[in-house]
Amino acid sequence: MDIQTRKDIEMLINSFYNKVKGDDTIGFIFNDIARVNWEKHLPVMYNFWETMLLDAASYRNNAMEVHYSLNRKVPLNETHFQRWLELFSETVDELFSGKIAITAKTKAKSIASLMQYKMKQDNEGPFINGK
Repeated sequence: MDIQTRKDIEMLINSFYNKVKGDDTIGFIFNDIARVNWEKHLPVMYNFWETMLLDAASYRNNAMEVHYSLNRKVPLNETHFQRWLELFSETVDELFSGKIAITAKTKAKSIASLMQYKMKQDNEGPFINGK
């Protein structure tokens, strides 16, 4: 079965973040550093992925700003983004198959790559004299 409805998105995101919370590599970022309020965070993630996958236009936040703030508390690195992507892709594969499921994994890979690039730039500080 493919991802088709918001309920599917909710199932995917709930399952994914249940893994994240207990993960040895990235769980501490969510639990100890960001201290995520899951009741608030999960609906935002439902909106984000519903917008990304089902063209719902329900997400209107700035995803980068939240991550910049977090990155200043604990530098987010390739290992963190790779693990996030592994858990996300694994969760999609466990629950869904089809065109939108493939799109979800492709978009997640793009998001992880972009975020990793942006956080690395943030960690290195502003460019001076074009360097």
